[in-house]
Amino acid sequence: MSGSSQVVTCKAAICWGLGGPVTVEEIEVDPPKATEVRVKMLTASICHTDILSIHGFPNVNYPKALGHEGVGVVESVGDQVTTLKEGDMVIPTYMGECQTCENCVSGKTNLCLTYPVRLTGLLPDNTSRMSIRGQRLYHVLSCATWSEYMVSNVNYILKVDPTIDPVHASFISCGFSTGFGAAWKEAKVESGSSVAVLGLGAVGLGAVSGAKSMGATKIIGIDKNEKKREKGEAFGMTHFINPGDSAKSVSELVKELSGGLGVDYSFECTGIAPLLTESLEATKVGTGKTITIGLGIEHVVSIGVLSILFGRTLKGSVFGGLKPISDLSTVANKCQKKEFPFQELFTHEVPLEDINQAFELLKDPNCVKVIIKIRP
Repeated sequence: MSGSSQVVTCKAAICWGLGGPVTVEEIEVDPPKATEVRVKMLTASICHTDILSIHGFPNVNYPKALGHEGVGVVESVGDQVTTLKEGDMVIPTYMGECQTCENCVSGKTNLCLTYPVRLTGLLPDNTSRMSIRGQRLYHVLSCATWSEYMVSNVNYILKVDPTIDPVHASFISCGFSTGFGAAWKEAKVESGSSVAVLGLGAVGLGAVSGAKSMGATKIIGIDKNEKKREKGEAFGMTHFINPGDSAKSVSELVKELSGGLGVDYSFECTGIAPLLTESLEATKVGTGKTITIGLGIEHVVSIGVLSILFGRTLKGSVFGGLKPISDLSTVANKCQKKEFPFQELFTHEVPLEDINQAFELLKDPNCVKVIIKIRP
């Protein structure tokens, strides 16, 4: 094992119960086991999923060490780890890729059967390396990035170029990449096609960027925040709709901009239940395809049956269909080469100690992504 084999005491953002407050406290992080790495976190960011985790998604296991977006440096590795070493810059992921299971070799999905999304908040051996005052800590998914140190199974870690901007690397660890992948891998947007993106947060802006990279010629962004118009245009949006400016439905407004027929592809990035039907209705009868990637509090939603019956396709997506090795590495390479205008995402920064200020900043109409500085 490289690096330290000792328990590390450090600071982390903790939630003690369902809907409870978030506090920054001292925790203990054990050394990694044979197939694990311990990561010294540098920078993290906030995704909507992190807010949901405080309110019981994907589990109600507490106390919980928060955060799942971020980038760090490997501090120590288990004695069976051969792909990473101390000092490597890495992005923790919440799903793995074995490249040999039925799903991985099918080319049809990114949902690996060997290293699935960890919904229990524990590592693959159903334990945790993090504790507080002798009590086990759970993760949001497979990691806890709002902590000075964390441990993850090596199969949930992506090595990245050490010259990558840590702030930008945080953005691609979940939100932006989810949207980008949805256009690239899930919808497989065709050149010359039309696209509607409902919600222009980091995920939606990723979908806009992905659609542009695939050659879409009409990219309609929809958001009630007028300030998102400029953000959307920076990533490749060609038209903007503010639903608050009209009494018409979102689907009607989209059809007005697409010859009355609707668009080829739509991406629902808000998690607002009624907008799922609207996103379907905004696409063409018979051929329209909707990818749902937004996650809201409501886990059961109603869908207009006629929207599906008339030949449209609705597809769910986790991490935008990206495989964390094969595909996320491509996104990371683009990020390292500064092919994305990520300065448009980076709007606020707070130190870990002020994590609660980050939640307040998210209410600011000008806020897109809040960066959490784990280390000075």
